[in-house]
Amino acid sequence: MASYMEHALESASAVDLVVALYDGILRFLNAATAAVDRGDAEGRRAAVKLALDIIIHLQARLRMDVGGRPAQALSEFYASIFAQILQASQSASRPKFEHAINCVRNVRDAWREVARDPNVNPAPRQESASARGSMSGGYDSSDGGAGFGSGSHWNA
Repeated sequence: MASYMEHALESASAVDLVVALYDGILRFLNAATAAVDRGDAEGRRAAVKLALDIIIHLQARLRMDVGGRPAQALSEFYASIFAQILQASQSASRPKFEHAINCVRNVRDAWREVARDPNVNPAPRQESASARGSMSGGYDSSDGGAGFGSGSHWNA
C-alpha cells in the first residue's frame, strides 16, 4: 500500500498534491473531533498538531511574488483557519472543529475543481524522481523536493 501511495504522489500534479494536503487536514480535523467525543485530550492534541503542520507547510510554500492576490487570499485563509483550529482545540469544542472542517472543505472543493480543469491542471508528465525536485509555480519546493509537480505552471 505504501508503495502504491508513493507512486501516486510521485506522478501527481501540483494541484493534485494540494488537494491531497487539504484531504490530510480534513482527516486530522475529523480525528480531533472524534478525540473530543471520546474525551481524549492527548489524541486531540496530536491530531491538531498534524493538521496545523500541514497548514504551516502550505503557508510557507506560498510565493507572493508569483501568486499575487490569490496567494495573499490563501495566506489570510491559512492564518484564519490556524487560529480557528487552535481555538477549537483549546476549548475541546466539537462545533468549532466542525466549523473549521467546513471552511477547509470549501477551499479543498475549490482546489478539486481546479484539478479537474485540463487547461489549468494538465496530466503530469512521467519523470524520474530526481527530475521532480524543481518546479516553476506558486509553491516553492526548495525543501528538497516536497514535490508539488515538476514543471507545473500553477500559481497561487
